[in-house]
Formats: sequence, structure tokens, C-alpha cells
Amino acid sequence: MIAPAHRYRSEDEDSARWVGFPFRDGDIVISTRSKSGTTWMQMICALLVFGTPDLPAPLTELSPWLDWLVEPRDAVYGRLAAQPHRRFIKTHTPLDGVPLDPRVHYVVVARHPLDMAVSLYHQAGNLDRARLAELTGQPAPVGPPRKRLPVEQWLPSWVDREVDPRAELDSLPGVLWHLSDAWARRHEPNVELVHYDDLQADLGGQMRLLADRWGFAVPAGRWPELVEAATFGRMRERADLLVPDTRGVLRDRGAFFRQGRSGQGRDLLDAAGLARYRARTAALAPPDLLDWLHRDA
Repeated sequence: MIAPAHRYRSEDEDSARWVGFPFRDGDIVISTRSKSGTTWMQMICALLVFGTPDLPAPLTELSPWLDWLVEPRDAVYGRLAAQPHRRFIKTHTPLDGVPLDPRVHYVVVARHPLDMAVSLYHQAGNLDRARLAELTGQPAPVGPPRKRLPVEQWLPSWVDREVDPRAELDSLPGVLWHLSDAWARRHEPNVELVHYDDLQADLGGQMRLLADRWGFAVPAGRWPELVEAATFGRMRERADLLVPDTRGVLRDRGAFFRQGRSGQGRDLLDAAGLARYRARTAALAPPDLLDWLHRDA
């Protein structure tokens, strides 16, 4: 097993909780940036593991977020230890912050950073900050919430932010840090790099590829209902079962599955803004990764 190279911490996450985790042969670790297809990949894994859309428990119970500080570490470890099925575990930590075990499969979902950012903007507006502070032992917010810029004004500022990528993982530098690390590992036999747009374009094909790589034998007659259950529309209909909010952190659980489409971020920038974005990304990630990631040249 390769020990993590970095520790990632925020007010509500700590990747050190992975250290000492007792992996099992066949475990699946889902490593994504926020709003990049985490719940989608968790659902795909659940459908492959159980072979039916009728899941035995809410998705967050079946696939816990191991490094989220809202739930005690020992409680998460205990729930995972009690699971008799193949386990699939959520994290927003890059792979260099997670122990790498040859018995374990790692999947990283990549989404166009501008689309991810727009979804992140709307998600931030849906968080109950007071409840999150209460659950993580942080001081409660004081005073009225700061007025937010409209998304059209916020997005260019997100593109331009100069931050430490390891400290601000949901920034543009942080997103490309996460994906660059996964890109460098993409040829390793137990690492899968999946593009959000490929899931949209050919969900069934992508699910079959993952099933083959991970050793799931799915009867041919079961595929139609499994693929249908993983569509965005069907998942939104089942938000009460699938939304990752067992502790009341979201103001509106129904808003979690907002649109899920591609291209919304690019539509919000003018020509100068897009040129600025291209220049920033060219300085932050290798060109072959960017060609694969952007899909809009």
C-alpha cells in the first residue's frame, strides 16, 4: 500500500481519516471534485453492486463520505466494516491524499471546470451554514449572510482566483490539481478516469465498461432497468433516497439535482472571459488533459 503524499483539510473535511482504513479486496473509492458527478458515480456503483434499482438503504448509508467531519470517524468505519457487499466509498480528496492499495479500484470523475463551477455556485446557495457549523464544531455564522454576486459576475472571479490548489480544492487551480494527478495515473490498472460528458452521451456504454473493469457480471436482461435508474431524470425523481443530506445541511434537498447539463458555464462567459479561462487552464494543467477535458475546441 502507498501512503498518501498529502493531507487535505477544510472546515468540514480531513483526508487524514483515510489513514489506517482497513481496505478489502475489490473496494471502490470514488474520488471527485464537488459537483462533478459524485452522486451519479455512487449510484452507478450501487446499481452494479446490487444488480437492481431497489437499493436496500439510502445511497449515503451504502456509500459514506469517509473524510467528512460531520460524522465521527469511528462511526463511518463501523458502518463500512458491517457491510457484507462490495463497498464503494465517496471522497472529494485527490488520489495523492488517499492510501493507494492494489486490491482497490479508484475512479475519478472529471467535469468541465466551468460547468462544475456553476453547479458549485448554486450548491453553495443551498447550504445551511449554521447547521454545517453546528455539526462540525465550528463557530456559528454571525450577522446576515453576505450578499452574493450574480453567477454571471461570480464566474469570471472564480476563474481569476490565485490560490494554493491544495488548500482550495474547489478553485480552478484545485480542480486541475485533482484532475492532473488522476491523469498522470490513468494507465494504472486499478485507476479509472471517467468524463462527465461521456456519461451523458453513452451512459449504458460507460456502465458496461466499468462493470467489465471491476468484475461485475450483469445479466443482459438487467441492463435496461439499471441504465434507466442511473439517468439524471430518474435520479432526481428519487432525491429523497439519493441526495447526500442525512444531517440536514441542505436548505432544499430537491434543488440538489438542478440541471446536470454541460455547456452552462461556457455560455456565461464572453469571448474575452473564455480567452482568459483558456490562458489560466493552460498554465495549470498539461495540454493533453485539457484537450480531453474540454471537448469544446
